[in-house]
Amino acid sequence: MFSSEEVNVAMELIDVCLNQKEQKDYKIHVATDETDSIVGYVCYGPTPATVGTFDLYWIVVDVVCQNQGIGKQLLQFVEGEVSRKVGRLIIIETSSVEKYLPTRGFYLRNGYTIAAQIKDFYREGDDRVIFVKYFKPKEKE
Repeated sequence: MFSSEEVNVAMELIDVCLNQKEQKDYKIHVATDETDSIVGYVCYGPTPATVGTFDLYWIVVDVVCQNQGIGKQLLQFVEGEVSRKVGRLIIIETSSVEKYLPTRGFYLRNGYTIAAQIKDFYREGDDRVIFVKYFKPKEKE
């Protein structure tokens, strides 16, 4: 589903997480199966120069493991972490092309709304679609 260029970008972020332990921009969380094989992962982090805003950079599930709830579990993990860190919102960006229709539907089904769409952002006919989900601040105990 991903282009080689997209895979390269994703791998760069994984390399940053693995090789630069002191960095705080990107976090990776993996999903494993019963044999401890990686079946998916999510990459997210706080958005620089903001207060309580987080970006979800990548959410990936192995094709043979899709439609089993793994993506939802990964998304819920990120939402839990953002909530725990008193995050206010999560931003997700994706493409408008047809192959990403299931991805956009996934975000909508999980409570995200389209905040903006930038026409021809990636290339002519391929818009950037920006999703957002807001979180209510936790009550102090």
